[in-house]
Amino acid sequence: MKIKDIEEDFNIIRPWLTLDKWQYEYIHTDGDCFLLCGRQVGKSTAMSIKAGFLAAENSNYTILVIALTERQAYSLFSKTLNYLYDEYPHLISKGKDKPTKHEIKLRNGSKIMCYPTGLNGDGIRCYTADKILADESSRMSDEVFVSVSPMLSITNGSKDLASTPCGKQGYFYKASLDNNYTKFYVSAEDCKRHSKEHMEKEKERMSEKQYAQEYLAVFLDELSRVFTDAWIKKICVLKRPEFIDKKYKHYLGMDIARMGEDDGSFEIIKKINKDDLRQVENIITRKKLTTETEDRTIELDKIYDFKEIDLDAGSGTLGVSILDHLLNISQTKKKVVAINNRSRSLDKNDQSKSKLLKEDLYMETVSLGEHDKLKLLDDDDVIESLKSVQYEYIIKDGEPTKLRIFGNYTHVAEGIIRAVWAADKDKSLNIWCAYN
Repeated sequence: MKIKDIEEDFNIIRPWLTLDKWQYEYIHTDGDCFLLCGRQVGKSTAMSIKAGFLAAENSNYTILVIALTERQAYSLFSKTLNYLYDEYPHLISKGKDKPTKHEIKLRNGSKIMCYPTGLNGDGIRCYTADKILADESSRMSDEVFVSVSPMLSITNGSKDLASTPCGKQGYFYKASLDNNYTKFYVSAEDCKRHSKEHMEKEKERMSEKQYAQEYLAVFLDELSRVFTDAWIKKICVLKRPEFIDKKYKHYLGMDIARMGEDDGSFEIIKKINKDDLRQVENIITRKKLTTETEDRTIELDKIYDFKEIDLDAGSGTLGVSILDHLLNISQTKKKVVAINNRSRSLDKNDQSKSKLLKEDLYMETVSLGEHDKLKLLDDDDVIESLKSVQYEYIIKDGEPTKLRIFGNYTHVAEGIIRAVWAADKDKSLNIWCAYN
């Protein structure tokens, strides 16, 4: 049974897949499509099926699947391949033309390609396509779409843009105002796969604006990105060094994941001098026990001999137990620091201090980059994490009273800001000035 044979009630077409009505309608819509979606509503699944369906049902048809990072792009790509194996196995080429990490060739002459765009899309300029599918488009720069749009000129092709919103900015937001797109709006509250209990917990955990963006898929003026595209393009320029130069001091910033829920990260900064901080490594961990995190920390310290190890050990975090254990190990006890117990200067003379907040760490990192004192890795996961970090001002009695920073892929950024703070001992920029 093919997608075109699905009955009106949109029941299960295979044990692994149930389509919502909007997904079915989107898959069968020609031309440019715009999908504004809350989190986890099935947009990537719908796009992957559409890619497979179009390639299978049209001979000599070329589809390009793009996302900001290879991880994102390949996630959608693998779903497409699974769908083809399930519905059109006889069409999938074998032998020298068998599927690869970046391309699926079909026996009808059609093919599906999958590539990350990076910051500006330069690496994918050479292709021609009948259909472009861009996932998480709100995080892509305008330069990416300048690169990919000419691919459709010769074929008179079309593109589908899908994402949760990320403020009223960029190509994706402009596309929301373009009547040439067929638009699909899907709120997470309308998705039957989300439990009401979970949604209520998310409402309690998030601010009203954050919930509106992430789950209701609302464009908001009040939410902005901490790290702009221009900042990222300027700062994320380094390649991983081929060897560890121990004549320089190294600093480790950790973001510790909850078991089975979040990713964690180890971010390492090398200090050349007080005006030259460089990221040398980004390590992402998934579903690790606290003991495994401790062991990895000790292993990395043996390699880099860190000057300082910074982590969040606030109340209710896994960092508390890890901090306690590292403090009891002779190798790390003089290096590990609970960064949430630190303070920041409120004046130039360092006479007045206040408790260090996460927002302070972010502002220090932004400021160091702006003053050409910090460079980070040109790494997909680093870039994706920086792009995901947003801020809002909490308003009380009509006045902004508090800066709040959040995001849904911030673990790398969280590790970076801690390592940067540890390395920037000079603090010559004085954080307090960033708020003036």
